[in-house]
Amino acid sequence: MIAEPALERFLHALPKVELHCHLLGTVRRATFEAFARRAARSADALHPAPSAADIEAFYTRGDKPVGVLRVLRALEQTLLAEPDDFHRLAYEYLQDAASHQVHYAEFFWNPTGTAPVPGLAYAQVLPAIRRAIADAQADFGIVGRLVPSIDREAGPQAAREMVQWVIDYRVDEVPGIGIDYREADGPPALFVDAYAAARHAGLKTTAHAGEFGLPADNVRCALDELCVDRIDHGYTIVDDEALARRAAQSGIVFTVVPTNSYYLRTLPAERWAAEHPIRRMRELGLRVHPNTDDPTLHHVTPTDAWLMMARDFGYSIDDLRRCLDNGLDAAWIDDATRRAWRTEWHGRFDALRAQHLPGA
Repeated sequence: MIAEPALERFLHALPKVELHCHLLGTVRRATFEAFARRAARSADALHPAPSAADIEAFYTRGDKPVGVLRVLRALEQTLLAEPDDFHRLAYEYLQDAASHQVHYAEFFWNPTGTAPVPGLAYAQVLPAIRRAIADAQADFGIVGRLVPSIDREAGPQAAREMVQWVIDYRVDEVPGIGIDYREADGPPALFVDAYAAARHAGLKTTAHAGEFGLPADNVRCALDELCVDRIDHGYTIVDDEALARRAAQSGIVFTVVPTNSYYLRTLPAERWAAEHPIRRMRELGLRVHPNTDDPTLHHVTPTDAWLMMARDFGYSIDDLRRCLDNGLDAAWIDDATRRAWRTEWHGRFDALRAQHLPGA
């Protein structure tokens, strides 16, 4: 058995991509508190700023974690006030990711949530995020990309509007779109038109599906009707082995989250690792790639996410090498970059394996 400290050192040094991370879920506690202090100076009865107790609760993650979505809504509705706030969030996230050898990161943001706030429309925030991406690349060497995401709770019309914003203000730093928030309130079938418009404009697409224990048919819909390039979460595909076989044969990648709150809440602690769908996805031959989702709220780093794949879900070192390839194949990068990184990262993987895990 590999000693965990050695495995952790190996995984920390491993070059990585991160493809499933929500910008608002990366907020450092000190940044959240700074935004809350500013908001308290202008708060009203309808939009009170989070209290110190609220913030403590936001950053407390127990054995049965809840409440991540309410933190994201608090940021959207009461705390984010100017485009430079997004520069701070994006720059700090990319700095934190780069410290774990993430070389390329795609991060989600829901423009619909802040669009009603004066000065925070998509076209006004986008330049600030682009500056953060450029600044982080210059300072830390990490390549960042924004994935504007449909807020499925806002409905199909708002989704179509958001996709149009992305089309109207097309930039290289925005290669595609996604969709997130509560899946039960917005099943994928409602957003076929929005996804068709995105594909027609040449945008890449991904979608959260099968995240909250909802039917595998949501994953099927994302694959067959939204025609996505990859799936975020996708866990309930394990309930439909015929669909899983088809997905495995297609080679589509699932960006999974080892710290997913739903399974921590619903599976008994003593059976969580053995029964988690991420373990079953490997057994079914599905291509997966580990990610942090909401790192500061989940109390997880990119290194931790990879470590959990091996420690908790039985992924071998060779499985982790395949995860590295899966991430490169699923990343929205050009083929020349993909080939160059694959060659370089395979060499790095082998060298780190020999250094930290001799005989593994």
